[in-house]
Amino acid sequence: MAPGGIRSLTSAVALRLPVYAAGGVAGAVAARIGIPLPWMLGPFFVFAILSASGLSFALLPYGREMAQITVGLAIGLRFTAASVVALSALLPQMVAATLYLICVTTLAAFLFRRLAGVDPVTAFFATAAGGVADMAIIAKKFGGVSSSIAVVHAMRVSMVVAVTPFVVLVSSGGFGAGQTETGISPLLPVFGALGFATLVAVLLRSTPIPNPWLVGPIIAGMILGVSGLGAFVVPGWMITVAQILLGVWLGCQFRRNLLTALPRVTAAALVTAGVLVLAAVFGAWVMSGLSALPFTTAFLALAPAAVTEMVLTAKVMNLDAETVAAFHVMRILIVSSTILLIFRLYNSLRGARDGS
Repeated sequence: MAPGGIRSLTSAVALRLPVYAAGGVAGAVAARIGIPLPWMLGPFFVFAILSASGLSFALLPYGREMAQITVGLAIGLRFTAASVVALSALLPQMVAATLYLICVTTLAAFLFRRLAGVDPVTAFFATAAGGVADMAIIAKKFGGVSSSIAVVHAMRVSMVVAVTPFVVLVSSGGFGAGQTETGISPLLPVFGALGFATLVAVLLRSTPIPNPWLVGPIIAGMILGVSGLGAFVVPGWMITVAQILLGVWLGCQFRRNLLTALPRVTAAALVTAGVLVLAAVFGAWVMSGLSALPFTTAFLALAPAAVTEMVLTAKVMNLDAETVAAFHVMRILIVSSTILLIFRLYNSLRGARDGS
């Protein structure tokens, strides 16, 4: 890179550092007062309030992606040959959980349509259990409103991220200090593994695999872990930085212009998100009763939010992050490959319901 380019990049990063420093302070305060998952929820709450009040912030380019790479690698390194075999035994539960979520989110589309007053296409893709970018792109092809879909997904993910740690805390009667890595971890192999994880993520971008910035590093970490080359851990301070990056990014999704332009959609999104959380609680209760999965792990596996945030929640709250990751990756793969079929079934149900 030319000297001018380096100076420009350094200047751009320096201008954004105060934003993340403020996020770090918010995380420290949240940790001090005992909020669960403080380094993500603290920045999230603060920047959600500031963004909703009309302020805007310059974020670090690829900041969320860097956080996903760090979290994905940390989870992937924990996989062993034995844990992979154990997870394969949970495939029936993973498929059943995904089918349950598909049914719940499809029914939620009818509720959201009535509450928000939007068209059927927008209602379906706004509540579908897929990534916001993928759902918005597909919906636009069928005449859906991308802005409404973005608002609903942002509200759903944000509400679940805010509520989930407290649900886990109440249902488990507390949690440990978290999984701060304490093993000896020379930085050279860690940075080498991060480079490998980034390479895998970049290579997966051109494939149909969804969310390559998380799935790729998980795969990279699994390769290192199963092969025995991953005899190190991602340091705790890196996980803390990843939480701050994610918390700031999530909070900044509460853009005032979108919220005020679509007040009915925003209100309907919050109600629908609450229904989906309750459905996840019920599904987790049933699944934990029918299997050996603890309720907290089952709830995080079914929580209707982005995989990165749920996996990070499981890791920091000392839960089974590998199982949570496996459930969410399975859900993403099934939903992304069957979404148009589900959409046709939804239209059939809607036609029968409307009498057409």
